[in-house]
Amino acid sequence: MADVVLRYVGRPFAEVETELQAGGIPFTTEMTRPTRAFFKTEERCLYVVRERVLPDGSLRLALAARLQASAPELSF
Repeated sequence: MADVVLRYVGRPFAEVETELQAGGIPFTTEMTRPTRAFFKTEERCLYVVRERVLPDGSLRLALAARLQASAPELSF
């Protein structure tokens, strides 16, 4: 099985978006959200959680919002 190199997973989307646009790399995004409303998220702070190269060579990125911490000392 070939090694898969993930270049964007775990990085802030704003940073990745700038890099992809500068490089002229076509991409699309999709959002993923917690299944329960119990988990509050910061919708303005998106991270790449999955990347996939499509047959046409473009990227498909799944984005998730950072979870809100219940206490300031727990924020990431």
